[in-house]
Amino acid sequence: MGFNCGIVGLPNVGKSTLFNALTQTAAAQAANYPFCTIEPNVGRVAVPDPRLDTIAAIGKSAKVVPTSLEFVDIAGLVRGASRGEGLGNQFLANIRETDAIVHVLRCFEDDDVTHVEGSVDPLRDADTIETELMLADMDSLEKRVTGLQKRARGGDKEAAAQVALIEPILAGLRDGRPARASIPKGEEEAVRRLQLLTSKPVLYVCNVEEANAASGNAHSEKVFARAAAEGAKAVVVSAAIEAEISQMAAEDRTDFLETLGLSDSGLDRVIAAGYGLLGLITYFTVGPKEARAWTIIKGMKAPQAAGVIHGDFERGFIAAETIGYDDYVACKGEQGAKEAGKMRVEGKEYVVRDGDIMLFRFNV
Repeated sequence: MGFNCGIVGLPNVGKSTLFNALTQTAAAQAANYPFCTIEPNVGRVAVPDPRLDTIAAIGKSAKVVPTSLEFVDIAGLVRGASRGEGLGNQFLANIRETDAIVHVLRCFEDDDVTHVEGSVDPLRDADTIETELMLADMDSLEKRVTGLQKRARGGDKEAAAQVALIEPILAGLRDGRPARASIPKGEEEAVRRLQLLTSKPVLYVCNVEEANAASGNAHSEKVFARAAAEGAKAVVVSAAIEAEISQMAAEDRTDFLETLGLSDSGLDRVIAAGYGLLGLITYFTVGPKEARAWTIIKGMKAPQAAGVIHGDFERGFIAAETIGYDDYVACKGEQGAKEAGKMRVEGKEYVVRDGDIMLFRFNV
């Protein structure tokens, strides 16, 4: 089960620098000119979760395997992308394949780094990209709805249902509202199949200068206010600092962060926020060979969660021996949890909780 976040933004806002730091590579060329990232760069990163190390120590596991999230660094977009300006067509095609949008906004002043619009204004930049995405969605739906309306008038019930789904979204786009603001209740999956760019959840990443990495600045405050109004998420990051941290030995990072007044890295916050943005949770398996984190969608039942490990686990699901994370730690492991009556045997209707430690029983 793979999930990915597309990193987008105008040229020279720090997208590729952030991506390089995320993946701890220089795979994406970071340079001070537009379109230095021509092909989308893809990297998988471990999702930081201190719970995994804790249960691995208790279970005396020989190996620790974190879960991961994929990030895609997508070429910079400019005004007019929906009409093919710059690398617009390629940008739109690449972002269509992602599950969520990580929108990097420049929130720092630097005369040595050019801005395609001539000045720093993160809300304007956010509007530029959102407008291009909405125009692309509008064009896509207008092309689709004409034929559907004709079939609906001829008595095609499936076409009529599609028209009923599309028309309010299209009306919202024409009024300047992204598709995510007009999704009818209960139709989330149907809208997802339309592959609309503005139906995807958004995380705003405010790229600030080093001095403001801990608390943000006036620019980032405006972005946070916008995110709150939209029901989106926002985090503050200094891409320059993160690039420096990514080159350090792990044991040196904590001290370096403390000197900057930071308790954790901005990248950890980006990864965690991206994970939450997608509605994901983690369950664990633990044994002497390995302790492992597994990603599932919140609300998933035990058989489907088992299927993430192997399809046979889902097909032949019998039951799941389950211990809550807090109980596992308090009871010092599986045996202690059993003796304390904290291990539960859950069936097919059990909705897996974040942090559950599970052992699946199956027969195929």
